[in-house]
Parts: sequence; structure tokens; C-alpha cells
Amino acid sequence: MKYLIVGLGNMGVNYDDTRHNAGFEVVDKLAEEFEVKFKDSRLGFVADFKHKGRTFILLKPTTYMNRSGKAVLYWLQKQNIKPENLLIVVDDLNLNFGIVRLRGKGGDGGHNGLKDINQVLGTSKYARLRFGIGSDFSKGRQVDFVLGKWTDEEAGQLPKIVKHAADAVKSFGAIGLTHTMNAYNK
Repeated sequence: MKYLIVGLGNMGVNYDDTRHNAGFEVVDKLAEEFEVKFKDSRLGFVADFKHKGRTFILLKPTTYMNRSGKAVLYWLQKQNIKPENLLIVVDDLNLNFGIVRLRGKGGDGGHNGLKDINQVLGTSKYARLRFGIGSDFSKGRQVDFVLGKWTDEEAGQLPKIVKHAADAVKSFGAIGLTHTMNAYNK
């Protein structure tokens, strides 16, 4: 059984260590844990590993956040993966920093990456792992906050949260959506 795990983010050193690249951080953690390297491929950087008899294909789209749907659709089709085996890892302003929530479907919550994926796939019925980044910004400063670097305090807590999210991704493939939601949505 194959799973497509898509970490949303933006390519380029200007975006490294920013809140908007939380999805990249989680798939990078999985690649590190399983000692696999990302390869530059069509519409993204791709790596894969096996865990508990399942194949996990990691994708970091190179289409930029707001055009992620094209990369997701391409890799679903190329790998012949059903949407129920798709998991999008995405930053979320609507969750406090450090909260990780798995959902089986849902709206885009104002996130342009999810909005594009919903539009291109023609559905919002796919799993998403929402990585809370909080909303500690003043009016009109949302873009600066999302594209801003983690604070020192956040950066200190980040490894533990990223590991928790990466463990949830593995669990999603190993024991399924419902059991993983029960175990990791705390």
C-alpha cells in the first residue's frame, strides 16, 4: 500500500525556518529518520521509504504554496495513489502554536495551498495534518507573521512538535485515520 505525504511550503533560502514551511519541516524529519534523500523531480522534491509494510512517498512541491494542487494531482496519478491515501501537512493560523490536528476532510481555513489543492482535485475529502503556528500578529501583519521566522522560544520547542507530527504521519499509514486521530489529536 502506498501513501503520498505532501509537506506544504515554499522553496528557497528566504523561506527556510519560516512558519509557512512547517509542512516541509515534518517531511524533512521523516526523510532524516528513514535516512532517505529528496531528489529533484517533476513539480517537487521526492523521497520514499518503507514503514510497517507500507510505502510512504514524501513530496515537497516546487510550485510554491498557492499552486500546490498541480504537484499533488501529478504525483497522485503518477504513483496511482487514491485520495484516501493522501495526507497534506500544512501550517495553520487557526491553531495555537504546538497543536497538531489530523482531519479526514475539511475546508481550506483560508489557507491558499489547501484552497488550490481542493480546486485542482475537485474535492476536500483528503486527510490533512494541521500544524498550529498561532496567530500572534497585529492587524494587517498576517503575511509577515506567516512568512516570518520562528521566535527563539518557538524554535526551542519545534523539534518535539515536528517529531510528534512525523509520528502521526507514520501512524496514519500504519493504523489508519481514525485510530491516528484518537491517538494524536490531543
